[in-house]
Amino acid sequence: MEHRYFDDLALGDRFVSPGVTVTESLIIEHALKYDPQPFHLDLQAAQQSPYGGLIASGMLSISLCFRMFIQTGIFRDSGIGSPGLDEVRWLAPVRPGDTLHTEVEVVALRASSSKPDRGVVHLKFRGINQRGEAVLSYIGINMLLRRPA
Repeated sequence: MEHRYFDDLALGDRFVSPGVTVTESLIIEHALKYDPQPFHLDLQAAQQSPYGGLIASGMLSISLCFRMFIQTGIFRDSGIGSPGLDEVRWLAPVRPGDTLHTEVEVVALRASSSKPDRGVVHLKFRGINQRGEAVLSYIGINMLLRRPA
């Protein structure tokens, strides 16, 4: 994918990442380290949960979707960090065997008035499974360099 700077973006621009398949072992490994709830860790306990089986932590799902977008390389030369996320929503469970990809849309742009070498872009991230269902969404606030003169 073509590298982009702040100046190269327009409202409504859209980007789509490749997919990644979520494995049972990845779900459990992540849960052991970061989100040790029974429905993320234990197959039998997860079966008895309201989800009826093992599901991925929402934080794992966000991390995978973010990683897939970053790996497109679109902001490789311009990305300088993020002050945060807004409107985080987990919309559907992610289960072992699901394949997720990320769809991203530019929803706001603002050039910095105090630092003319950069701008702030708001990106609407959506994690989509193999059935075309949105499993998560959030707004990522990213600082990007402006195109060098």
